[in-house]
Amino acid sequence: MNAFPLHISFRPVLLTAVLLLCATGAAAQDDRKAPDILESCELEADRLQRLLDLEDWQAFRVDSTLKHDYPALNREIEELRSSKISNSDIYQGVQDKWMEKIDESYRRIFTDEQWNRYLKQGAARAIAARQKRYAKLNRR
Repeated sequence: MNAFPLHISFRPVLLTAVLLLCATGAAAQDDRKAPDILESCELEADRLQRLLDLEDWQAFRVDSTLKHDYPALNREIEELRSSKISNSDIYQGVQDKWMEKIDESYRRIFTDEQWNRYLKQGAARAIAARQKRYAKLNRR
């Protein structure tokens, strides 16, 4: 059984799930605590290492990227929440900004073959959706 109760291969959905867990406190499932954000980062790095056949140094860099960027994203979201911002587009913009940074880091870490596999696992759809949102914002 997978140790991560929200196992999915679509990273933005994973991020949303992680943020929801952090925002509502550590939700219990089967009398176990859900992983905190740093544990979730480790699990995602491990998943990507298996999925993309990453070298140890690549997995380390992915883990480091996630452990920096996800908490930074979470802090920004919490700042918006504490400021009582209710516009979901603003929250989506913050998430898009950080996901873009993560993808930029991944592109530097992964080989071309690994990047293409990563894109095929759902990242291409997430990137396209992000670009579509950017285009929509720029038309306003």
